[in-house]
Amino acid sequence: MTAATTASAAFPELHRPGQPSTRPPLVLLHGGNVANWMWEPQVAAFGDRVVVTPDLPGFGARVAEEWPGLDAVADDLIRRLDGLGVTGPVDVAGLSLGAVTTIRLLARHPERVRSALVTGAALVGVGAAARLTSRAQLSAWRAPWFWRAQAAAFRIPEDARELYVSHGLSVRRETAAAMLAEVYAGGVPAALQTVDRPLLAIAGEKEPGEIRRSLTALGKRMPQARLRLAPSMHHIWSIEDVELFNATLRAWFDEGRPEERLLPFGGNRA
Repeated sequence: MTAATTASAAFPELHRPGQPSTRPPLVLLHGGNVANWMWEPQVAAFGDRVVVTPDLPGFGARVAEEWPGLDAVADDLIRRLDGLGVTGPVDVAGLSLGAVTTIRLLARHPERVRSALVTGAALVGVGAAARLTSRAQLSAWRAPWFWRAQAAAFRIPEDARELYVSHGLSVRRETAAAMLAEVYAGGVPAALQTVDRPLLAIAGEKEPGEIRRSLTALGKRMPQARLRLAPSMHHIWSIEDVELFNATLRAWFDEGRPEERLLPFGGNRA
């Protein structure tokens, strides 16, 4: 067992509050090439409700599993929630791969979602330059220097970089290739047009253009979605600005409103 899988095994999927809570469970879905431990700062801030931080297939404690496809990952999530005794509607937040998974969950199992928040969701496909970059990344997948460079580029805190590197090296290249090919192909599920669940969709102000275009595409499919930009933020702003990210979760899931520091996107000010 690698250091990364040991760390993931030590970070549980189910976090119970210190005293009974009437709030819905909060499900946090991690990004690609990390695992459920990325949510430690959020779990610490939400001790007033049940928090579920599952490892997605192929990552964390599940690195030995093959990538089954996004629809299957959404279905797998429902089975894992049921297995943990979390059977009612939940609040769901996802970042990057977790955001794309949340979109598939809304499309396939809307009855299990009370409210959702996604950030950094790539839904419109990526261009040739990004695909070339992806090929280069996959060719360097087993090199520790590559993961250290990624940690610096994503602004991973210094005290978490070795874990990030260790986990990245533990992910099977075949898993990453299959996952990236599916995510990079893009696609906003048609079933979303009949889903009426509240959705807050966010892009970091400094994220690539395809993330902004994804907000536009998602807003067309789900007109009730609230669209926002996180000011001055990059892709993994859950650790870049923990206070703002946690306040954004609080405002949306506790009060049903976008955090006031978020910026309007595309005229969407509701």
